[in-house]
Amino acid sequence: MMGPRIPSQPMPSPMDREPAMARHTPYMGQPDYRIYELNKRLQQRTEDSDNLWWDAFATEFFEDDATLTLSFYLEDGPKRYTIGRTLIPRYFRSIFEGGVTDLYYILKHPKESFHNTSITLDCDHATMVTHHGKPMFTKVVTEGRLVLEFTFDDLMRIRSWHFAVSQHRELIPRSVIAMQQDPAMVEQLSKNITRQGLTNYTLNFLRLCVILEPMQELMSRHKAYGLNPRDCLKTTLFQKWQRMVAPPNKETTRQPGKRRKRKSSASSANVGNMNNPGPPTGKQKRSPGPQGITSSLPGDVMVVGEPTLMGGEFGDEDERLISRLENAQFEPNSAEEDAEKFQNSPALQHSPWGQDKKPSTATVSSVPSTQAEDSIKTESV
Repeated sequence: MMGPRIPSQPMPSPMDREPAMARHTPYMGQPDYRIYELNKRLQQRTEDSDNLWWDAFATEFFEDDATLTLSFYLEDGPKRYTIGRTLIPRYFRSIFEGGVTDLYYILKHPKESFHNTSITLDCDHATMVTHHGKPMFTKVVTEGRLVLEFTFDDLMRIRSWHFAVSQHRELIPRSVIAMQQDPAMVEQLSKNITRQGLTNYTLNFLRLCVILEPMQELMSRHKAYGLNPRDCLKTTLFQKWQRMVAPPNKETTRQPGKRRKRKSSASSANVGNMNNPGPPTGKQKRSPGPQGITSSLPGDVMVVGEPTLMGGEFGDEDERLISRLENAQFEPNSAEEDAEKFQNSPALQHSPWGQDKKPSTATVSSVPSTQAEDSIKTESV
């Protein structure tokens, strides 16, 4: 025997939950269903809905970096307004504060296109319907093209909203016109209460957004540092001017230190001669002694001038060249005598470096002829 059935309670929909309770259930459905959920959330609005309710509404349906764009034609030409994520809840709230009692969107034959990280919904026949209660009940139908870009994830929030208004109509019940007998009242009812489907309150809000959104930097600076508006404007403009004038990566890249430039003079040539005892070039000064005994003579005595100050650069006036101190006791004519004394020194007589080729030939000739013949024979054998 089966027991009594327990009535099953339906699961609450994500839109019935309070926005502060928990994260809403992931959506992996069609993008137009998200518009249905948006309409349902707007119908739950009450007169007591405050800024927290509107912020929760925008957080549920719009990304953190979302943008909302409206384009339409007015009497003075085409208009295009784009607002950021922080002003989106204020836009929807301005619609209801302008006298609207109900707002919803109708999409006919939307087209969807999938990308790597987003889903685009393009509807050429989108309709925004608003109900106005003042001065009397009026239904305003605004037609246009709606292009939405959703994130391709479990939340499917709106990243970009663009509504291009093409035309609008204002509908009044026939019973209201039949009741009016005053011609002045009938003429007043024939006038439009909106401009391209938007109330004057919303249009003024969009105009203010164009002015206020660039001023957010000034407001944040005033709130952070407590400066007056004039000082905030001066500081902001000065910083922007610095970013425009300064080259890119000026703070990160450090300029290399200036290298000292030295003129190519006789000093560098003399230093090169000391390190590399080779034949001097045409521009270098020759040593006053003979070239054949350069390696045997002691090096020239060099004198270095006073160095420049630390951090200074060498120039034509303060550059001190390395100068040569000539030896007054040295005579170029006595170079041959010095060479003979050097060759006849007792230190080099017993060394193979001090022997000359001529004495070696004399020793060979002084050998007896018999011994020379024997050595020749031995070599031939």
